[in-house]
Amino acid sequence: MIFKCNNCGGIMVYSPEKEAMYCEHCGSVDSQSVVTSENMTSCVNCGAPMEITDYTSATKCHHCGCYTIFEERVSGQYTPHLVLPFKIGKEKAKEIIKEHAKKNIFVPYSFYSDAYVDTVSGMYVPFWMYDYDANYDYHASGKKIRTWVSGNKEYTETKIYSIDRNMDIDFDKLPVDASIKMKDDVMDLMEPYDYSALTTFAPLYMSGFDGEVYNFTPDQLELRAREKATRYSEKLMNDTLVGYTSINTTSKNLNLQPSGTNYSLLPVWQYNYSYNGKIYEFYVNGQTGKIVGELPTSGKLKLLYFLVACGLFSVASYLLWMLLEVL
Repeated sequence: MIFKCNNCGGIMVYSPEKEAMYCEHCGSVDSQSVVTSENMTSCVNCGAPMEITDYTSATKCHHCGCYTIFEERVSGQYTPHLVLPFKIGKEKAKEIIKEHAKKNIFVPYSFYSDAYVDTVSGMYVPFWMYDYDANYDYHASGKKIRTWVSGNKEYTETKIYSIDRNMDIDFDKLPVDASIKMKDDVMDLMEPYDYSALTTFAPLYMSGFDGEVYNFTPDQLELRAREKATRYSEKLMNDTLVGYTSINTTSKNLNLQPSGTNYSLLPVWQYNYSYNGKIYEFYVNGQTGKIVGELPTSGKLKLLYFLVACGLFSVASYLLWMLLEVL
């Protein structure tokens, strides 16, 4: 499946800036027609062989640059329920990467050079989003200790309280990534997204980006979702337990009842940079611009700055000595 421009025949892609389909050739907006094909091995536009994996749902033809969406992998059991469209376009993503890299003076220049940064690619990552109805029953004893001095005596007052909490928590669309190639800890760090912008899935949102179908079923990832819900529940409960010198928990019970799941696609910009035999993976949240990744550092730049600093110190020392001689 591709989207062709009705005005010039060019390829239409989804523009995050315009929030609409856009023809990069003639500039027309929302003038697309769908061209479908059941062939998943060659490009719909030019017929060149396509390199796809078992999970590829959308990819770019390396011959003509056309983005193809594979109907079989966005329909039936693979139809996403929801999608969070890209809000940040490629140029903005490149700008974010450059600005972040330039804050570290030891990052190699090539990391944020136009030639390298232009390789950044946008991808819709598959997620399962879980709903839970939770009840947290918590009981403890808490101490409040106050010490003061009056005259030449020190006094200590200890008060003991019974702490009883019963909290109902509604978890709505708790996200867990369902991609093998995307690291779980990185995807967790990409949060939070603004999930109020989730919308009903339509294939046109994928035109111009790579995409994957889910690599795991919701049952296979449910333990991760429960662990997330448990962590958030603990934090919410702990936020209510303030003002005590010490707390002794006597009992706690968190009851999580699943109430639904949604297969969703979330936007991520990915940039891979090879330096000194190591691949540095860098990610930008395609909606918020949040960045996650390790920056490379140049040993040569560190040495250069050290030598410059030593040189400046030597010059300053010499000038100071000359000034003292004159005085």
